[in-house]
Amino acid sequence: MRASLLLALAFPLLASASLGAQEVLSPLVMEQEPSKNTIFTPVTTNKPSLADLLTIESSASIYFSYARETEFSREFNATDNQWTLLVPTNKAIMALRRKPHQGPAVEPGVKISEEQFDEQSKQNVERWVAAHIIPFRISLSDPPVIYDTLLDGKSISFTLIPGGKNSPDWSRVTLEDGVHIIEMKEGENGVVYMIDGTIKFD
Repeated sequence: MRASLLLALAFPLLASASLGAQEVLSPLVMEQEPSKNTIFTPVTTNKPSLADLLTIESSASIYFSYARETEFSREFNATDNQWTLLVPTNKAIMALRRKPHQGPAVEPGVKISEEQFDEQSKQNVERWVAAHIIPFRISLSDPPVIYDTLLDGKSISFTLIPGGKNSPDWSRVTLEDGVHIIEMKEGENGVVYMIDGTIKFD
């Protein structure tokens, strides 16, 4: 009984001490908050991203339009990758008998629904865009070389063009069936090679 009475009397004192401790700690917690006078310093880079390069390059607008329909385009802004984009000019794409979203010709008499057509077009675009992406920064200093693309089973060969020893490495090679690199643009997360043709695959 006496022990119970002592506990009953001591409890308010313990509670008061606990509250006091909390009141002492509160200012310390407040001091850990960032100061309103802290100056925010934005992160800047010296080079544009792949997405930036494609945005400002008018002759790459058709390729970029197709690429934005795929998940690959998310990586065009990523800084943890170093991709090589082989970008056909608008003229090269317009010259194709069948455009990238069309894919191979459908056999006569075969009918597909609108939903099947849309899904097939999406897959055609993804495969075409993937065939023009090498998922790392390549070297063209010692051709012939072969690099795999993001499209399963598709690799691209680069062959030396005779002459032009004082020219940039990229200007002294052809790829596939005589496709030439006509311009190179370097970005923070990779490089864009503008090409005068397209990458073909089965």
